[in-house]
Amino acid sequence: MTQLFNSFYFSFSEKIEKHSVIIMRIALAIVYIWFGALKVIGISPAGDLVEQTVFWFKPEIFIPVLGVCEVIIGLGLLIKRFVPITVLLLLLHMVATIFPLFILTDACFDAFPYRPTLVGQYIIKNLVLVAGALVIAGKHNKNYCNQKL
Repeated sequence: MTQLFNSFYFSFSEKIEKHSVIIMRIALAIVYIWFGALKVIGISPAGDLVEQTVFWFKPEIFIPVLGVCEVIIGLGLLIKRFVPITVLLLLLHMVATIFPLFILTDACFDAFPYRPTLVGQYIIKNLVLVAGALVIAGKHNKNYCNQKL
């Protein structure tokens, strides 16, 4: 049984390897476009969190502008030639998204630093987005260098 599973798994992983980075780019693009669009139209569940974190900007201006930036990042992930700058923008955005963990600890943790609230979990999951962006960056550079040679 183990040998059958391993055979199936290795065969699957060899086939999916060819498409895995594009799947990651599409998945990240969907998340960015979707969440950004919610901010643009004013129905984002993260709106209050953004407003409390970046309190020195008018939320009715800042949140939609942030949403537009997120949509641009999402679209940039879909256009291969824009991947390098888009990954950089995504990583800068992700740095900014961790601020609530330190600024709004009561909103992010029931018990700091080990028991996150749903808001805290929402922010911590961004580590997966960062990892995905790094995988895309690494694969994009490898493919780009191979094409240039």
